Amino acid sequence: MSDKTAVNPPNAIKPLGPYSHGIQWGDLLFCSGQVPIDPTVPGGPITGDIRAQTRRVLENIRIILESQQLDFRNVLKSTVFMTDLAEFQGMNDVYAEYFPPPYPARSTVQVTALPRAASVEIEVIAGRPSN
Repeated sequence: MSDKTAVNPPNAIKPLGPYSHGIQWGDLLFCSGQVPIDPTVPGGPITGDIRAQTRRVLENIRIILESQQLDFRNVLKSTVFMTDLAEFQGMNDVYAEYFPPPYPARSTVQVTALPRAASVEIEVIAGRPSN
């Protein structure tokens, strides 16, 4: 099996700490949790309701996936972190726009706080089909 390779697309937000946006290992891509920072806006403020934040998070994940010639169909597992599960339906509605069936396995967890006072953070694991 191959060594792990860092994935840091140039059009993605700058990591907020000492981590890679993703690690490619064999046919798997492990994506770090993404928060709703727009990489095209200097300073990347977090704005909007749970729907807008979820959409921005998923667009950030799209950047990472596409950098490895993958898309949301390749996602096997996701973990959603939310600061308020009362907003679950809004997050879930937007989430469903991005992921086609068969849907990935998913966990959703309420947390006390997220980086930059975000309301949602999502991490994914994606894979390439074996030939």
